[in-house]
Amino acid sequence: MSTSRWAAVLPDLSPWRSSRDFRLLFFQGTVTFFGSFMAMIALPLQIKHLTDSPLAVGAMGAVELVPLVVCGLYGGALADAVDRRRLILLTEAGLGVLALVLLVNATLPNPLLWPLYLVAAGVSALTGLQRPALDSLMARIVPHEQLSAAAALNGLRYQFGAIAGPALAGVVVAYAGYASAYAVTVVGFLVSVLLCLRLAPAPPVRDAARPSLRGIAEGARYAWSRPVLLGTYAVDLAAMFFAFPNAIFPFLADELDAVWALGLMYAAGAVGSLVLGMTSGWVSRVRRHGLLVVCGAGVWGLAIAAAGWFSTIWPVLVCLAVAGAGDMLSGLGRATIWNQTIPEALRGRLAGIEVLSYSVGPQLGQVRAGTMASWTGTRTAIWSGGLACVASVALLAAALPKLISYDADTDEDALRRRAERESHPQPNTTRA
Repeated sequence: MSTSRWAAVLPDLSPWRSSRDFRLLFFQGTVTFFGSFMAMIALPLQIKHLTDSPLAVGAMGAVELVPLVVCGLYGGALADAVDRRRLILLTEAGLGVLALVLLVNATLPNPLLWPLYLVAAGVSALTGLQRPALDSLMARIVPHEQLSAAAALNGLRYQFGAIAGPALAGVVVAYAGYASAYAVTVVGFLVSVLLCLRLAPAPPVRDAARPSLRGIAEGARYAWSRPVLLGTYAVDLAAMFFAFPNAIFPFLADELDAVWALGLMYAAGAVGSLVLGMTSGWVSRVRRHGLLVVCGAGVWGLAIAAAGWFSTIWPVLVCLAVAGAGDMLSGLGRATIWNQTIPEALRGRLAGIEVLSYSVGPQLGQVRAGTMASWTGTRTAIWSGGLACVASVALLAAALPKLISYDADTDEDALRRRAERESHPQPNTTRA
């Protein structure tokens, strides 16, 4: 294959070359995601070990839901009103402290159950406060024309942690115990804080309003008035609510007589996402990002449904990998639309709503999957959720046709944001 053809397929590295802060956040996110996924796998495994109950594992989603909703919305308002770098730094340090609590609890002769739920709620709260600042910072540090490429590179960063973290977590927990997995998480957050200290300040826009319910409502009204944005939120929420069975993977592994493959089950989706991300050079040329959102979510649902039908581990792993590729495709479309169309003054508050759209769904999905598995069985809970996902995405696409017809070259909001960036370049977009 010629060099030009390779360049058309391989990831576009232009955001990496153009922005120092993007590179710092790339490394910071890689370290954080790796450590976080270690804990993300160890935590439900430890709850399963202590309770042997799918309902108890699924209850993690219920515990995390309220802090995520409240703090996600407030975090969006904070991101528009304070220095985003400082907010990211403080919340990252707080997440490190919570990881230390898990480590201390795991070293007890008889680890307690309630601290696991308490930490899960605390992580959800801090994540809700942090993610709007992180997400809204991207459009400030990356040139407008490179936003799709930045979304693809961020996806690769996330998938590295999602593959390496779960795969190693299973081995670490099996051979070294839960404390060792949590220790890796603590070290990861320590390194992440050091990297965040090197970020350039990201102060709010001039005359930014103080965080308030009125400000949050203003952001919600803007989102409600934009069918394209509303469609991205609704499609992702529906897909994750119906087809996010990760909480019951330990029980599926038992049914398939493949406990050894539990780490692979958690990592398989990330492998599919990574493959798509590594061949994402074509995404920079796509203009119909709404189609990516809908088609990707549909692939996710179909693949999850297929995973629930198979009774042997290898076809299940393949289906989960295909699902991950679909999720990555949908995520690239959502991130590009958000960064291309949202005004800078509202970006933090809308990022708070975005956090809810892609985080509340998985939390509710864990509750749905755990509850349904306790009633109907693990595999039925998985395949029926996948089919419900496909049906709901199809209905939403029909109800919100502007999402399907979105075109970055003709959409009024996208053209307006591009003109603003060209006339007022952001100071954080610094060359290497």
